[in-house]
Amino acid sequence: MNKAIIYCRVSTNKEVQQTSLDRQLNELEMLAKQKKIEVIQAIEEVASGYEIEREGILEMLSLFKERAASILLVQDDTRIGRGHAKMAFIHQLRKLGVSIYTIHDQGELQLSEADTMILDIVSIVEEYQRRLHNVKIKRGMAAAIERGYRPEKNLKANSSGGRDKKEVPIEEILKLRDRELTFHEIAATLRGFGYNVSKATVHRRYQEHQAGVERST
Repeated sequence: MNKAIIYCRVSTNKEVQQTSLDRQLNELEMLAKQKKIEVIQAIEEVASGYEIEREGILEMLSLFKERAASILLVQDDTRIGRGHAKMAFIHQLRKLGVSIYTIHDQGELQLSEADTMILDIVSIVEEYQRRLHNVKIKRGMAAAIERGYRPEKNLKANSSGGRDKKEVPIEEILKLRDRELTFHEIAATLRGFGYNVSKATVHRRYQEHQAGVERST
């Protein structure tokens, strides 16, 4: 049986809104029963639909990321959010492979043509950003190797067989800097070898090291 999470939201604590929460929950439980879906958790929330930092919806997204369920049950798409917040959350749910069922549609959510177009554009842009990111990493690695950098000799494997991704290797930053790589190229190169570092982090570590050298002389 497919598993689902119920999400109910109202914007204020007024009594009429509490009644709306109860109604949403009852109707969604009935929808789950009709569709033969197992509800693993029901989340109720009082918050503005324009707000991104909502505890309830973040908890819901976390459960979906953990693969605890694959279906979201909501009254309608405005319960997920309003404006840009709605589109951002629906985009995340689509990326997680979550099906959205609503009372309004009596089944899977039917997005408007405009909303569908926006989500398609966001997905396309995100994919090209991912490709561009990978190209930058490859270029940084190629530039480093062309200038004599040999990662297989410099980067040490950790005890689990992989590379240490938590520590920023200042020794490698210095070696790459000596080969006249930019901080952007250094960051891209290190990311290619498993170090989760940004250009800003590389630059900061380099400056800290140089400051330390100056103090010691």
